[in-house]
Amino acid sequence: MPAYDIIGDIHGHAEELKRLLEHLGYRRHGAGYRRSDRQLVFVGDFIDRGPAIAEVIAIARATVDAGDGFAVMGNHEYNAIAYHTAVPGEKDSWFREHSPKNLKQHQATLDQLSPNEMADAIAWFKTLPVAKELDGIRVVHAAWRDEKIRLLNETLKSSSRFDADFLAESETTGSELHSAVEEVLKGPELTLPVGHWIVDKAGHKRDTVRFKWYEEPARRTYRGYHLGSDDVPDVAIDAETVDGLTGYPEDAPPVFVGHYWLTGTPTPLAPNVACTDYSVAKGGKLVAYRWDGESVLKAENFKWVENSMK
Repeated sequence: MPAYDIIGDIHGHAEELKRLLEHLGYRRHGAGYRRSDRQLVFVGDFIDRGPAIAEVIAIARATVDAGDGFAVMGNHEYNAIAYHTAVPGEKDSWFREHSPKNLKQHQATLDQLSPNEMADAIAWFKTLPVAKELDGIRVVHAAWRDEKIRLLNETLKSSSRFDADFLAESETTGSELHSAVEEVLKGPELTLPVGHWIVDKAGHKRDTVRFKWYEEPARRTYRGYHLGSDDVPDVAIDAETVDGLTGYPEDAPPVFVGHYWLTGTPTPLAPNVACTDYSVAKGGKLVAYRWDGESVLKAENFKWVENSMK
C-alpha cells in the first residue's frame, strides 16, 4: 500500500514548508524533496499572501516533476489563471476582474514574481488536476463532488486546459461549469436568511457561508453546519436551501482537502474526511496528514510546524 503525506495550503510560506518536510523525513532532491518510501500530495493554494511564493512553487513543481509527489489545483491558482487571461476582443478586460479586492488578494504574487516567472507559473497551474484519486485516497482543494468533478474533467479533456473558452463558461454565473468550479475549488456555500451576514477573514461582508458538505444538514443551524472559523448566526437552516444534500458516503475512500482556514489542534472532520489547512498565512500552522493506508483517519497522524513569525 502506498504511503502519502498530504500537505495543506502553503500560501508562499517556504520556510515553514521546508521545516515541515524535514520534520516528515524528506530530504532535498534537486529543487524538490524526496523520501524513498513515501510521496507528497499538495492540496493547492501555493501562492498569494506569503513572503516566498517563487520558492514554494519551485519546491512543489520540482517534487511533482520528479515523481516524488502530486498536486491539485487550489482556488488561488484558478483565480490567478483567470486574472492573467485577457478576454478576447475586449481591451483591458480579464476573466478575473482587476478590482481592488482581487488585486489585494493577489498582490504578494504580483510583487514577488517577474512577468516571465508569472507566465511560467500560470502555465504550470494549468496542468494541475482539479482533483486526484490515488491508491486509497482522494484529494481535492475544497469539496469532493463526484458529478461536478466529472464535468470539469470531461470539459478539460475536450478543450485546451483553462483557456479563454473554458474561462468564458466557468466565469459565467449560472452555468454548470461555474457551479462546478465554485464547489470543487472554492467550496459549496449556503445563503444566510435575509438580514444575516458574516464578515470573513479578509474583512468582506458576506451573506453566504461555507458548510460541512460531508455531513447531512438535517436539524442543523447555520452555525453548526458551517465549516470554518467565521462567526455564523446560530439560526435554524431553511430546509429548502439544503434540499438534496446527503453528505460524503461513510464507505467512500478517505478524502483530504485544504481551503478552510481552520484553527486549533488538527483533527479529522469525519472518519474519512480531513482538512489540512490550518491558517499558516494567518499565523497558524502548516499541517500535513501522514496516511499509511487506514480507512478511518486518526488525529495522531496530523503533523505540523508553527508559523515562523510566532
